[in-house]
Amino acid sequence: MFSSAQRSAVPLYLSVHVRCLGDSGMTNLRNSETFTASRWTKGNLFFPVRLIVTPQHVSRAKSRLFGSSEESIALGKVASVQISTGVIWSEIRIDSSGGTAPITSHGHRKADALRIRELIESYQAEQRK
Repeated sequence: MFSSAQRSAVPLYLSVHVRCLGDSGMTNLRNSETFTASRWTKGNLFFPVRLIVTPQHVSRAKSRLFGSSEESIALGKVASVQISTGVIWSEIRIDSSGGTAPITSHGHRKADALRIRELIESYQAEQRK
């Protein structure tokens, strides 16, 4: 089906790809989870907000036509996670103990909002050990 040159190229590509990810220090991306807001909610039609939760921090990323904006809070500085639920969508507010503005995002599914809170609490418990 494949020639010997084609078969040898596939493992080389995979090994280079895996090696590059491992060497670049991006190990926390393997443990991260990304939650994207629904496009059906206000302000999220073309560029929905993404909440990224890693063992080190929580980030809110909002793309724009030209560029993007991102804000993050270290997990050790997260004071509280508030979830306001509607019929379908939830609003999430993550407060910082450092006095900075909270991270807010709306348009997430209820299950995603609960998962975000669960991840933050479990990562914080791991850091306290």
